[in-house]
Amino acid sequence: MRLSRIRRPAVSAAVSLALTVGAATGTVLGAGTASAAGCADVQVVSARGTDEPDGWLGGRNLGALVGNPVYTVLDAVLPGPTDAYRVNYPASRKQPASVQAGNRDLVDHVVRQAQACPHQRFVLVGYSQGANVVANALGVSSEGARVGGPITATLPAHLQPRITAVLLFGNPIRGIGKTITGPYADRTYDVCNTNDPVCDPGGTDWNVHLHYGWYAVAAAQFVAGRL
Repeated sequence: MRLSRIRRPAVSAAVSLALTVGAATGTVLGAGTASAAGCADVQVVSARGTDEPDGWLGGRNLGALVGNPVYTVLDAVLPGPTDAYRVNYPASRKQPASVQAGNRDLVDHVVRQAQACPHQRFVLVGYSQGANVVANALGVSSEGARVGGPITATLPAHLQPRITAVLLFGNPIRGIGKTITGPYADRTYDVCNTNDPVCDPGGTDWNVHLHYGWYAVAAAQFVAGRL
């Protein structure tokens, strides 16, 4: 699902809104409980944007603008226990070193985690440069995009069935006319605000690039629909 030119309501009281929507539509959505140890049903692997402030989310620090609000809603609406992993990379403007470090870490982590937890599924989240990190890991190069670079590692094919969903916000490769293709295309939620200079060709309003937390509920519903 690739979205653009869309505005969502702000994510105030996002968790209660998500649960209300689920009840209204008849969808069975239970509140997940974050798992501090062991193997949760779903792990959210989140790559933050360039210079994105950490915020605070129980020590996970997935990113104040996107990672934290998206995980908060996902944990509320998914039926089983969840946990989260913050991709370990600089998220800096030093390219291609930064995005490639994130690319390697994401792939290495998911491979290790999948081996340790054979039944665990994954949701990959990327905001801005973090979306480049995810795209590279899926085999779609971000070279030529803002804060992008060549692929350094890709997720092995045998793990494809365990990647439940891919959530991308302000995805820079859209600015060069690319999207996620191949086996992950139909499980990708990819949103670009109109006039966002990172993902909308010709975009000029940097302010709109900072407002993707609005989509946390819609993204979580997309994931829930795939479980």
